[in-house]
Amino acid sequence: MKKATALQFALLCGVPFVMVLGNSMLIPVFPQMKQAMALTQFQVGLIITFFSLPAGILIPFAGYLSDRFGRKVIIVPALFLYGLGGLVSGFAALLLERPFPVVLAGRVLQGMGAGGTYQLAMALTGDIFQSKERTKALGMLEASNGLGKVVSPILGALVATIVWFAPFFLYSIVTYPIALGVWFLVKEPKHEKATESLKQYWQKLCGVFREKGKTLVASYFSGMVVLFTLFGVMSWVSDFLESEYRIFAIKKGLVLAIPVGAMALTSYLSGLWLSKQPQWSKAAIIFGTVGATIVLILTPLFANIYLFLLMLLLLGICIGSVLPPVNAIITGATKSDQRGLVTCLYGTVRFFGVAIGPPTFGLAISYGRWAMFIGAAVITAAAAVAAVLFITTPQKKE
Repeated sequence: MKKATALQFALLCGVPFVMVLGNSMLIPVFPQMKQAMALTQFQVGLIITFFSLPAGILIPFAGYLSDRFGRKVIIVPALFLYGLGGLVSGFAALLLERPFPVVLAGRVLQGMGAGGTYQLAMALTGDIFQSKERTKALGMLEASNGLGKVVSPILGALVATIVWFAPFFLYSIVTYPIALGVWFLVKEPKHEKATESLKQYWQKLCGVFREKGKTLVASYFSGMVVLFTLFGVMSWVSDFLESEYRIFAIKKGLVLAIPVGAMALTSYLSGLWLSKQPQWSKAAIIFGTVGATIVLILTPLFANIYLFLLMLLLLGICIGSVLPPVNAIITGATKSDQRGLVTCLYGTVRFFGVAIGPPTFGLAISYGRWAMFIGAAVITAAAAVAAVLFITTPQKKE
């Protein structure tokens, strides 16, 4: 990779990194937010929901607009909007007596900026790089996403030691230099712009689901469920670590990094293996969802902190084993001219899972820890059943 190209790629790698901070960096700060703004567990979960829902809704439209007008003209304004939303939430917390509604408004702006940004960075990477270099570049882009998952809870806990709303300001501090770098330094290759109307775009999507609906819906459901579970559990664990084990600040950020770190590493390793053995994709999804079900059932049994952390580690491994095969099945289920539509919709579904996880777990905990974990286990078991019944295993290519 040439030096100039390496700089461009480093900037593109910054896009998924800052996008991951959008939710994961705030989870360690949930207890402080609850106390400072007098919130319930359900209300604090809405801080994730109000980011993830608009992000999920806008992903398909961001993909459509980038195909018509170019990648950078969508990515860069979106990054600035993402940073602006952080400033709105931060200044609301700093200046207002009752900041929660304006904090949520800032999170909506951030979500609108986040919608599709990572997917567009992937598309732009695909435009810039060719053949084997493209595969390597996309792998490194995913690695930066994984790095962000591991770093974000630690970074959030560290920055919040200054003041609980400091992470909101960090979004703009990190994002704006990347946005400017992408605009001025990343050279977007010329490519043929899409000419289809939004109506044609929708008709094509409907055609895809008429042909491959069962496999796609079951795969979407599996991906959504494991992320729903991960973010729901993490939002509860953030509060539980303080109240039950008196674990605070950086130490808590390190604990929260355990499941996401395990997920990121497992995703990377299983992705490498499944690239050579795609016929095991369905089995990997079943293994991960069944494993997550077992872990969720067992977790309430353990009061010992080390056994509890082991359960978090195992949950991260199970979730990490599901995501790469889901990605492989979804991208392999359709033709190249339909793949963008299908992957963007999957991005929407993933964000919806993240959005509903924390508030749902916040409501469920009012019925007790067992009710919350057994309810989550029922949902992951449903994903396993859907995978068994409806997902078609891709065949190994000779």
